[in-house]
Amino acid sequence: MIRRTEQSRHIALVGLSGSGKSTVGPLLATLLGLPFVDTDREVERAAGMAIHRIFAARGETGFRALEAAQVRRALDASPSVISLGGGAVLDPKSRCMVWERALVIWLQADPGTLARRLYESPHDEPRPLLDAPDPTARLAELLAARQPLYAAAHLVADTTGRSPNDVAAALLNAIQQHWATRR
Repeated sequence: MIRRTEQSRHIALVGLSGSGKSTVGPLLATLLGLPFVDTDREVERAAGMAIHRIFAARGETGFRALEAAQVRRALDASPSVISLGGGAVLDPKSRCMVWERALVIWLQADPGTLARRLYESPHDEPRPLLDAPDPTARLAELLAARQPLYAAAHLVADTTGRSPNDVAAALLNAIQQHWATRR
């Protein structure tokens, strides 16, 4: 069982698109009895348009400003499981806030697995940063650039070849072990 003081912290899921943040997050939130917040969905709700349209209208810089605002908003709310957009860790202020206020978990998978998941995903909207001739190569580039940031996470979970339910259960166990070692 997770102690009350530990329940006062957020759980933040970081990783590339396709790593499972938006799928595993709600399952983990249910197991922990916490609400789930997907910052990408919150950005879309605040802007009144899909992410690819935000990129088209405001560019990546405009999108990242909206994203940073939603990350702050999620962290200022009651404890929850928060799925961060893949690039949210790029903003130093957001990154610092997340690492201070949350137990950060990096969900990782190899670029081929990520590309396959994204291709098979029912997600209808284009993903602006993956608009490339070779999405797997683009994911490898993004991973290489962001890996040092993701690697600072408190916990790491490889989601390759695992069902979302298995990942959520393993994360619950890892979180409980993490808190037990901090006593």
